[in-house]
Amino acid sequence: MNATRNIPTERLRRQRRNRRILLTGIVASLFCWFGYLQSDFFAAPQTLVNAMQPLTIADIAPGIVTATPSPHNSLPDNVRKWTIAPGDNLSKIFDSENISQGILCQIMAADESLLALDILRPGNTLTFTLDEQCQQLQQMELFFHPGHQVVYSRVDDNSFDYEEKLLPGTWENQLIDGAMSGSFYGSALAAGLSEQEAGNISDLFKSKINFARDIRAGDQFQVVRSRQLVDGELTGQNRIEGVRIFARKHSYTAFLFDDGNYYDERGESLARAFQRYPFTGRHRVSSPFNPARRHPITGRISPHKGVDFAMSTGTPIYATGDGEVVRVKNHPYAGKYIEIRHDGRYVTRYLHLSRITVHRGQKVSRGERIALSGNTGRSTGPHLHYELHINGRAVNPLTAKIPMAASIPKKSLPLFSQHVSELLAIMEQQSDKLAGTALDANAKVVGAEDVIGGRS
Repeated sequence: MNATRNIPTERLRRQRRNRRILLTGIVASLFCWFGYLQSDFFAAPQTLVNAMQPLTIADIAPGIVTATPSPHNSLPDNVRKWTIAPGDNLSKIFDSENISQGILCQIMAADESLLALDILRPGNTLTFTLDEQCQQLQQMELFFHPGHQVVYSRVDDNSFDYEEKLLPGTWENQLIDGAMSGSFYGSALAAGLSEQEAGNISDLFKSKINFARDIRAGDQFQVVRSRQLVDGELTGQNRIEGVRIFARKHSYTAFLFDDGNYYDERGESLARAFQRYPFTGRHRVSSPFNPARRHPITGRISPHKGVDFAMSTGTPIYATGDGEVVRVKNHPYAGKYIEIRHDGRYVTRYLHLSRITVHRGQKVSRGERIALSGNTGRSTGPHLHYELHINGRAVNPLTAKIPMAASIPKKSLPLFSQHVSELLAIMEQQSDKLAGTALDANAKVVGAEDVIGGRS
């Protein structure tokens, strides 16, 4: 006690201040780490909805890291590369590369508006670039495929920014055809479609075809699939352009139009239209869609890829369109959130929720309640953050052109008809092969008005 009293006042103040700074840093790190642990990054593995669906961190079992970092001898000493393998998680990867968990938290904070780190899957790669002098992480590149990379770059000692690189590449059409043998799902897999593609086609026609009753052995189907290439290399990104199913002398069709929706040969929508808002009543826009917004907490320029609606915690939130829940997460910055994939090229996200009432893999309908709004994650007050993505890019959900009607607008019919003719020409290449089956001139084309509850 006497020794303490003899310490000069200024020195004692410095000691107290240093202890406060150290304690604050420890608390901040624990807060970030606690949020990380509470997220789905460490959830038990789940059965994949389909083989082609991106595997999230929640799908990757924790435990012993089974991956081996790529050999460093082919890279500069300050560059390290890691290929994601089953059993990996971000925390263990950073530990293995001797990069602190605090820096991981900084990168996760930068990723808040993109959430790219939530869709890692085996085969993706992480490239770390360190400062040659102090070995501090300066940049991390996340490589999904040749057409999609995200680069996280250091801004200062405490933060990172990101740049997302999306290359359009070129798309080539591929015709896949087959005959029914057992279920359509199994027949589609046998013909070369993925689990996701077979499931999506089944969902697309669920209001028109009873696959258990209306399909018989020998019935035919044709699918035009478009595949993305970047510099001549397939990226693994596919989309279904057109489908034709022949069942008991009836022809069922679906064609993807440039609005991201599927229509039959007559231009009638196969999916219910979207609704503009994910709630009922009126709620004030507290922060609009703004690619150059200044973040209200960090003060830095940070894209706001959605719209914030001020609302009290517990306000019911509804799906804005038919789709499948592909992400249910608890993120330390985005809070509890949901992502729904819709037919065609649409994805919606709902962030900062207080309660989620759906689960991953669940099919939802437009107007179905999926959650309650809240104030979870990094948030300045109770609100809903709502995002709409078209073709992998965030757009303003209040002004974007989305399918609000049940049929192709008259002014767009000529363009749609031309597109359908091009796809049918590809399908007709196999007409000789399918001669003598349900593919003939007498097959009846079934329109939306011809089918009720799956019956023709």
